[in-house]
Amino acid sequence: MARRILLADDHALFRDGVASLLTAWGMEVVGQASNGREALEKARALNPDLIIMDIHMPHLNGLEATRLIKTEMPEIDVVILTVSDDEESLFEAVKSGAQGYILKNIPGDEFARLLNNLAKGEPAMSQGLAKRLLIEFARQRSQAQNRDDGIEPLTAREQQVLEQVAQGHTNREIAGILFLAEDTVKYHLKNIMQKLHLRNRAEVVAWAVRHTP
Repeated sequence: MARRILLADDHALFRDGVASLLTAWGMEVVGQASNGREALEKARALNPDLIIMDIHMPHLNGLEATRLIKTEMPEIDVVILTVSDDEESLFEAVKSGAQGYILKNIPGDEFARLLNNLAKGEPAMSQGLAKRLLIEFARQRSQAQNRDDGIEPLTAREQQVLEQVAQGHTNREIAGILFLAEDTVKYHLKNIMQKLHLRNRAEVVAWAVRHTP
């Protein structure tokens, strides 16, 4: 689970506590930021694998910082770690490109499990929060279908890839199962996101779980 991590939170004591926990798990904390603007600057300078981001911070909040970082550096994973469990923040975080949304009252072993899920290509999110996303995406899909927005159907191969995503497999695992190159899996996922009007893998997983057996 070794990854290079940037922590962004306006409470220094909390950052230090999370940093100690991550270091004990063998992860490298390469930097800390006290606000969203600093998180963006340090992301550019340090190029971390993962940013663990609070929402409510001065100068630039975590959602705005996530949007900017994912637009400029899409290869960096962002996980929101916050006290806010309201649905608007959850939905905006996923739409902004975050790969996970974790509440600060989570037990340490569950936090570790969700970060492990992220390393496997799955969203870092509790079942309860994922269920909220599923309900919201189902509502949005229903509205889109009612508008007859001309969604292009998936090919047989894209459907196979989607089914594997629903089962929680990573791109590498899907490539092995379907006897494809990993780049081909990425190509199919890109097409799936375009056809279904989804923005990132977290939305693909949520949609796949909702619409596949």
